[in-house]
Amino acid sequence: MNIKPLADRVLVEPAAAETKTSSGIIIPDSAKEKPQKGTVVAVGKGTKDEPITVSVGDQVLYGKYAGTELQHEGKDYLIMKESDILAIV
Repeated sequence: MNIKPLADRVLVEPAAAETKTSSGIIIPDSAKEKPQKGTVVAVGKGTKDEPITVSVGDQVLYGKYAGTELQHEGKDYLIMKESDILAIV
């Protein structure tokens, strides 16, 4: 990965959205919700007051509207502050 987040930023690859309900109903694209779970791909160095606590490869939960969406080499990513991450799964 040649994207290196700065300071307390984290680059996350969102998990794929659910395509089927538990009862087997197929969800159309227009009704799919944004995923709130993903994998950390790259992390910044942190700030002098707050070191980064997540590491590459961690599965994380984040807010529904957290971060900024970007595409790189055909893949979707989110770049967000570490404070937008709610938990490590």
